[in-house]
Parts: sequence; C-alpha cells; structure tokens
Amino acid sequence: MTEYDDPESPAPSGDGEHRRLIIAGTGIAGLTAAVYAARSNNEPLVIEGDEPGGQLTLTSEVDNYPGFSDGIGGPELINRMKEQARKFGADLINGVVTSVDDAARPFRVETKSGDVYTADAVIAASGASARTLGVPGEDELMGYGVSTCATCDGAFFRGEEMLVVGGGDAAMEEAHFLTKFASKVHIAHRREEFRAEDYWIEKVQAEVDEGEIEIMRNTELTAVEGSREDGVDSVTLVRHPDGHPKEKLDAVPEEVEEFETDVGAVFLAIGHTPNTAYLEGTGVELDEADYVHTEGGKGGGQTHTDVEGIFGAGDVVDHHYQQAITAGGTGCKAAMDADVYLEDQAPAAAEGEGESETATADD
Repeated sequence: MTEYDDPESPAPSGDGEHRRLIIAGTGIAGLTAAVYAARSNNEPLVIEGDEPGGQLTLTSEVDNYPGFSDGIGGPELINRMKEQARKFGADLINGVVTSVDDAARPFRVETKSGDVYTADAVIAASGASARTLGVPGEDELMGYGVSTCATCDGAFFRGEEMLVVGGGDAAMEEAHFLTKFASKVHIAHRREEFRAEDYWIEKVQAEVDEGEIEIMRNTELTAVEGSREDGVDSVTLVRHPDGHPKEKLDAVPEEVEEFETDVGAVFLAIGHTPNTAYLEGTGVELDEADYVHTEGGKGGGQTHTDVEGIFGAGDVVDHHYQQAITAGGTGCKAAMDADVYLEDQAPAAAEGEGESETATADD
C-alpha cells in the first residue's frame, strides 16, 4: 500500500499546496472537526495519520455511540463519518504529519513522504495510541476478546471471567467497572506494589474481599489463546516472587512459574501514548505525558493551544475520558474555534493587502 492510495483522495502537489485548514488525524475527533469545518466552507485537508480511523477501528462492535441502538462496527462508523466529511467538501488523504513549523505564517506542514503543505490553521486530532504487550495472540484477537477499553467492550462479555493487565489508576478503575459484568475479574500486575492511588487500591481491595476480584501480583501475560470465531479461551501467565517475571525467563527460568487461566476477555490497561511528536519544536505546550495543553474553561476558545492558529481535539488532549463521544465533542469545538480564528484573520489579511497597494501607488 502506498501512502496515497485512496481513489477518492486528491494527490498531494508536493510543492507547498496551501489550505485554509489542515486536520491531523481521522479518528472521531478529526472527522467531526472535518464535518464542521467543511460545512463552514473552510475546505479542510484531513491527513489520516499512522492509525487511520483511530482506535475505534480496533473495536468490532460499538454499542455506546448515540444513535445506534443495535450497535455499529467501529470501522463502519468511521467510514460513514468519512463519507459525511467528503459530502461537505473535506479532502481526506493517506499520510502522516511529521512536523509543523510555526515560525512564520502560514504554518508549514510536512508529511512522512516529504510532501509539504501550508495552512492558515491546524487542528491536532492525532489521538493517543493504546500501549500493548506484543504477546502471541494479542494482535489476532484485538477486538475479538482483547481490548484496550473496558468501558467500550466490557458489556459484550457479560458472565465471563475477565483479565485486566496493569497496575495504575486505569487498571484499577477498569477492573472495578468490569465487576458489573464479569463472573470474576483477575488483575495481573508485574510488580508487588501498585502505582494506583490509595483510593483505587482500597476500592479494589474491598472487591477482592467480596470475591469479585482476584489480584495476581508479580505476574505478567505471555500469550492469549482463542480464535476470532469463538473469542478468547484462556491466557498464559508467568509469575516470579521478585516481580518482572518475563525478564527472568531467560536468566533463571526454573524460578519462574508458568500457568494458564481460563478467561473470556483480556483488557490491557497499561497506558496510552499521545501522537504528538510532530508538534515538538513548536510553541504548543505539552504536559509531562506529552498530551496537548489547551485553554479549556468556559466560553469559546477552549481548544486553543499556546500557538494562535493551532487547536487540539480528541484523545491527544484527553488522558481521562478517552471515549468516542467525548472526542467528537472536542472535534466540534476545535472546528468552531478554528472558524472564528480564520474569520478574524481574513480582515487583517485584507487590510495588509490594501496597505501594500497604497504604498505601491504612492511610489
């Protein structure tokens, strides 16, 4: 597959084609922004990113997105939104934004293939990638019993035993949430001590005491068994009393205990990595975890970053909710904020052009 193989996408010019607005990312946030921006006649160019469609494309069934009472497949929802964005005039291209130069205006946007665009405004909606383990069976069963979102997928496995991998707040929160559906929840954590806040540790411990949750400390997942037709059947785990058992498999295998557990679903809660590398070197402020900082607050301008003309939306700014519907909401806000910004720039540009013409005439 080449970087530009979508028959409905325009080929890039490669010579600095100018656009009023460029949107980085085609998850729910980017596509919602594209719909709103296109309807405002801002003719957005939407660059897919290295995970076209975002995390929703890994979800085989979306049951909690408003308007679909019978659920909808993640890829189908994304494709419908792409069609809607194109209908109103958005251009979508396959590509990955690698840098944004904010030293001058218009912004200079470069992609992985070396194509260059300029833009009056940019919306960063490039999302955050869920971290995975790379163990056998994980990729094959992602969306078929392996998930990175308990809120999205937990209800599909009602009555099953479930495994949560992780030891931070997200893992504790997901394990607690899953007790609504699971016959039992297992937590596998590679260390003895949890990184989660005391609040979550105490809450989960109460559910351990009630027999709803089992904690497996110093334990790591090494394989997932099952099929796409039947889902997850079981998992293979390893345990070592000093923690980090996978590191000890080669050094002292006789000290590592390997065992299997029958579960119907596996939830990876080991964090996300925001896709913000292309903003390094700009004036956009990133927090300690590299999420984009936006203005927030009340009223308009909530999606403004520290650089005028660059806006943030979706999971790239949200390390807490990370839901399709919340991402869509911020995408809408970003498009509306960008529209106001672009309208404000137009009179200034026109005034500058007028001054130039007057100066020329006086000469």
